[in-house]
Amino acid sequence: MRALFISLFLISFFSFGQIGKISGTVKNNLTNEPIPFAKVILVGEGKGAITFDDGTFLLDSLQPGLYTVKFSSSGFIDQILTEQNVTNARSLFLEIRLEPIVVEQKEVVVKADAFVKKAESPVSMRTLNSTEIERLPGANRDVSKVLQALPGVALRASFRNDIIIRGGSPGENKFYLDGIEVPNINHFATQGSSGGPVGLLNVNFIREVEFNSSAFPVNKANGLSSVISFKQKDGNKDALITNFALGSSDAALTFDGPLGKKADFIFSARRSYLQFLFAALQLPFLPTYNDFQYKVNFKVNEKNKVTFIGLGAIDDFKLNTKVNDKVDDPETREFNEYILGNIPTQDQWNYTVGMNWLHYSKNSYQTFILSRNMLKNIATRYFQNIETDENKLLDYSSFEAENKFRFEHLKNVNGWKFMVGFGYEFVHYNNSTFNRIQIGGTPVTVDYTSDLFLSKYSVFSQVNKNFFNDRLGLSFGLRSDVSDYSSSLLNPLDQISPVLSARYVISEKWSFNSSIGRFHQLPAYTILGYRNTNGDLVNKENNIKYIRADHYVAGLEYLTEKDSRLTVEGFYKNYTRYPFSLKDSISLANLGSDFGIIGNEEISSISTGRSYGAEFLYQQKLYKGYYGIVAYTFVTSEFKDKDDQYVASSWDSRHSVSLTGGKRFKKGWEIGLRWLFSTGAPYTPYDIATSSLKQVWDLRGQGVLDYNRLNTERESSFHQLNFRVDKKIYLQKINMDFYLDIQNMYGYKTTVAPTLLLQKDEQGNPLTDPNDPNRYLTKEVANTSGIVQPTIGVVIEFTTKKKVK
Repeated sequence: MRALFISLFLISFFSFGQIGKISGTVKNNLTNEPIPFAKVILVGEGKGAITFDDGTFLLDSLQPGLYTVKFSSSGFIDQILTEQNVTNARSLFLEIRLEPIVVEQKEVVVKADAFVKKAESPVSMRTLNSTEIERLPGANRDVSKVLQALPGVALRASFRNDIIIRGGSPGENKFYLDGIEVPNINHFATQGSSGGPVGLLNVNFIREVEFNSSAFPVNKANGLSSVISFKQKDGNKDALITNFALGSSDAALTFDGPLGKKADFIFSARRSYLQFLFAALQLPFLPTYNDFQYKVNFKVNEKNKVTFIGLGAIDDFKLNTKVNDKVDDPETREFNEYILGNIPTQDQWNYTVGMNWLHYSKNSYQTFILSRNMLKNIATRYFQNIETDENKLLDYSSFEAENKFRFEHLKNVNGWKFMVGFGYEFVHYNNSTFNRIQIGGTPVTVDYTSDLFLSKYSVFSQVNKNFFNDRLGLSFGLRSDVSDYSSSLLNPLDQISPVLSARYVISEKWSFNSSIGRFHQLPAYTILGYRNTNGDLVNKENNIKYIRADHYVAGLEYLTEKDSRLTVEGFYKNYTRYPFSLKDSISLANLGSDFGIIGNEEISSISTGRSYGAEFLYQQKLYKGYYGIVAYTFVTSEFKDKDDQYVASSWDSRHSVSLTGGKRFKKGWEIGLRWLFSTGAPYTPYDIATSSLKQVWDLRGQGVLDYNRLNTERESSFHQLNFRVDKKIYLQKINMDFYLDIQNMYGYKTTVAPTLLLQKDEQGNPLTDPNDPNRYLTKEVANTSGIVQPTIGVVIEFTTKKKVK
């Protein structure tokens, strides 16, 4: 560690100051026409520029660092971009689109601030820029973990990236990448949900994250808890840039640059080395992941732009069956044997490819989006890991393929903004399942194949308008979704999703915001494609429905003069028609926080639930070198059990606190801290009587939960401190970022749900219950979570080839 900091000091001492530049265009958001003579100001720097006749501008001779840039022009709403990173190796190119002001009666002065606002989502919308994403302590440049710094997002003492928002399950979130839907953003995804342990998106691509926990725009619906939109960076316009990043678990290589005069690209490949680390640590499993990502922009002309994106992953999860050959500690050996006895091997790959064509007309623009995504999931497990047919416990293979088209038309008429559109999806789902399970203590074999084709249709419209000299903003949206999976899902009136949002500006600093809406989501394909031994689509016969959630949100916002804001929001969500497991007699809303498959069983759309609470947010953009986020969430999440009584759901997090702050110093140094606290999560205790049956344990390799006592226990509260220090170095054509990131700095251990194990003799053989030869002797072992996790990482970026003029 000492050598690292000495090296950084020497490099910093011998480096020399370089200059960077900001260039770009300023255009009318509705027509894409250039805006001449617009002002471009570097806030607090005493420097600026005026756009030329073609809307272009140039700010050069800039020292490397972060800048706040303000754009203004008569007749348009000002726009402010904070924390724009300027380096010597990469020029910064900004494409700015200003919204025109429509004056009704008298002159209106619209002041800009550092926070994005949208008429259709005045509440429950947060944004994070690329700088905020990269520097969050403890996140290790993982976009999924960065979201946990925002209010409404639960904190868990877990290694997984499950995004739990306002008491909803991870399967209730929808993700969009440059307007194209991506089913999952994590490696080793839980099929039928959206969680996983490692983020899939490369942070080098991300320009901004727009996070909506309610008031979803109607063109990006089908989520019940959130719609999360990732806006990607464009390729560098001037030269080919190479970026190499080495972190705690993987290495990534990224290239971006121009492709002639009208196109640019960005491409990355990443591979993990966790399998080597886990083998060295003598862990019983060996995960490996790879991912690929690209984006290509092609500017056809001033009225047409086409964007191509791609995202893919290859994941391999194998068992380290020889792990105990070098392990002497009996407790470690026992834990390893337990893991090896119940976790399947898994091979998984997925991809999303898409095209977004943006066409500008007079006072309007149209968007055509075409995409395809696919998931392939294979899992196998054998008794005692002896791979023979008679020892086979699980042999699962499935794929989900979606082909999607969406059209949107947006037009502005005298201050009224209209958006209309429609969508179509063609789906192919295939499943081959052999699974030996237990039901009520009796072994049952599930063996079926399913091949399912279905179509989905949607229509949507939204209108926005400001009144009373922009004091009152209203937005109303309407959407309907149908599917030909069954006749009950073809009725468009049964899936009507209206949403009404309002924003009232009380004063220059205060505003009141509210929203009420109904949202629908089609159940997972694992549910739709499930068949019984006769080959019948059981859940189709059970008249499965779209899941429904009604949202009610209201809150206040206060803006300061120092690029910060405070918001307080209250929310209530009411769930109906949620899938209910007929095998386990629980709502599927309680599942999704583990590996495997969710929904591959018979269900009925009868579950109901509710989630309610309040949030507080203080967000300080970079101001005089300081930044911070204070987020507090109180939430109660409940679903009715089989006795029609409300009980805590698995996502009932109650109190969550996230305190993030940092300081940027001179000469490229930066320090950040993040402290987390959360009430412990509910869990369901074991059914010891059923679990100890030999025929049950030999099938599962783990305990059976007692759903008669659903979520009656709770893990202990947890807290931890994350720390990060960065040193950025700018040479002539090279930028370097060395960082030290420490998760759980003071090593706090929290008590989580216990593990049920078998009692064994000195030779490691399971002990039989002396009072019942059909049962094993079991024991519950206390379980804790929390270790100090230090990471030393480096990001190197350099110019390799200048653009050919």
